[in-house]
Amino acid sequence: MGLNETPSAERVHIGFFGMRNAGKSSLVNAITNQEMSVVSDVKGTTTDPVYKSMELLPMGPVVIIDTPGFDDEGMLGEKRIQRTKQILNRSDCAVLVVDDTIGKSEMDEELIALFRQKEIPYLIVYNKCDLVKEKDGVMEPEAIAVSAEKRQNIEPLKERIARLVQTEKTERRLVGDLVQEGDSVILVVPIDASAPKGRLILPQQQAIRDLLEAGAVSVVVKETELADALRKLNSPPAMVITDSQAFERVSAETPDDIILTSFSILMARYKGFLETAVRGVSMLDQLQDGDRILISEGCTHHRQCEDIGTVKLPNWLKKYTGRDLRIETSSGREFPEQISGYKLIIHCGGCMLNEREMRYRQKCAEDAGVAFTNYGIAIAQIHGILKRSLEVFPQLAALLK
Repeated sequence: MGLNETPSAERVHIGFFGMRNAGKSSLVNAITNQEMSVVSDVKGTTTDPVYKSMELLPMGPVVIIDTPGFDDEGMLGEKRIQRTKQILNRSDCAVLVVDDTIGKSEMDEELIALFRQKEIPYLIVYNKCDLVKEKDGVMEPEAIAVSAEKRQNIEPLKERIARLVQTEKTERRLVGDLVQEGDSVILVVPIDASAPKGRLILPQQQAIRDLLEAGAVSVVVKETELADALRKLNSPPAMVITDSQAFERVSAETPDDIILTSFSILMARYKGFLETAVRGVSMLDQLQDGDRILISEGCTHHRQCEDIGTVKLPNWLKKYTGRDLRIETSSGREFPEQISGYKLIIHCGGCMLNEREMRYRQKCAEDAGVAFTNYGIAIAQIHGILKRSLEVFPQLAALLK
């Protein structure tokens, strides 16, 4: 991702759904004005979801998702259909593409029911309208007739899609609203085997950008340089923000009168589930032998020998609880359909997931009665510094016993 690009998690996700050969891929290509998806007269040409980040006027930065046909057959088809349902969990709006020469099917109606169940704004697009001489009846208010091949009504369709999603959201800040202009903030960024080569991870990038907009001064150091940086500053920093895996050392070296928190905790607030994470962490003290724990990451990356999600956090958990826990992991877009068997889900900050998918995962846990927290909260609790790490949010610190 280039430095001038909007992160995928911050883009509106538009999912295109429908039956095989309804013309989803042709319509996506017409809307994006590029050959994003392979087009063929053979049913089922799109076998896996196709993702494309782009600028789509009048909406701005979006992710277009072209999905396999919902009526795909066979065992492999069933898996594709399941994947299509998963895509709904990260779609901010849905476009149902219907072959106008055939009309809506029972499966189209099933998709509409899913859109409504998941409260996803949707639009029905009757494609191939150029092949229909007369339209029977009146179209639904949420429908439009187009021809992808002839490019009829494509611009009005784009405008209709833009109106589906409220793009002018309430402004969210990662950290800029917590400091004053002229404040200095120390960002502790470990550079170890698991750090991405030649770049910073997204929460670190976002924190620096947000602090710049707030007029604050960012001082970026490794955990081995924190003590020296604190001595060299003419006045104490307003805040120290650390990577979760360095929490224990950073807490020990940061004076008690300086606010301390983590990128993961700030990201949980940014994604809207910090209070849930704070409430959920109490489950750590209630775990018993044999309890199942899910550690879930929103991104995929090459696992290192000291990977935080699969190595460090499981070891910390077992040491803290003294229990024989059954720890499982998931990563990327995969998230278990059945989670009722878990006692606790520990999620990453969710920087690579859009807001809808994070809400979906949190809601799944809530509906199943499973405690839900995140890396930063759990690690702070394990190291006995949770209350301190939440001092910047007094109303949440008050929830701790």
